[in-house]
Parts: sequence; C-alpha cells; structure tokens
Amino acid sequence: MEYVYAALILNESGEEINEDNVTAVLDAAGVDVEESRVKALVAALEDVDIEEAVDTAAAAPAPAAGGSAGGDVETSDDDDSDDDEGGDEDAAADEDDEEEDESSGEGLGELFG
Repeated sequence: MEYVYAALILNESGEEINEDNVTAVLDAAGVDVEESRVKALVAALEDVDIEEAVDTAAAAPAPAAGGSAGGDVETSDDDDSDDDEGGDEDAAADEDDEEEDESSGEGLGELFG
C-alpha cells in the first residue's frame, strides 16, 4: 500500500511518477523498497489519469455493512411478493456496476492482489 501512497503523494505535489521519484518517497518514509514493485507500479500507472481514478473512487458508494453487532435482522417471509417484482432489473444494474468497477482500475489489482 505504501507504493500507491507514494504515487499519490507524487501526483498531489505535481511531480512525475517515475521509478526514481517513487523510490525516493519510499526511502524517505523508511520503507524497504523492492525495485520490481516500483517498476510494476510505474508501468501500471502509465496510462492512468490518477485524478479521475481518485474522483471515481470518492464518488463510489461505501459497501454495505455485513450486519450490526447486536442489531436485529428481519427474516420475515410475509413480503415475498415485493421480491418478485423488479428483481431482474436490480440484478442487471448490479452486473453493470461490477463491470464498471473492474474496468476502472485495470491492472492495479494484480499488483497488490
């Protein structure tokens, strides 16, 4: 994660994101730098508009919580009729959102997987 932060710092300060600059930021932060990771990061960010990626990430809704600690979970089966209406539309919308998410950061996930 430090490598991505270094790239963000360089971008924010208007510096070029290259191997030397990323390495210098990481060295200054006291990180043991792996040249292969620096090269992979720089290559992955070569055609990425970082400002656009940050804006897209900031505009994305936060993932829903898996449940609350101590909260009640409603499990009523009385309202099944609502589930049948519009279910296909919701599934199609979710698939479109997933496709957009996958294409917005191509290659970056593989670096830090």
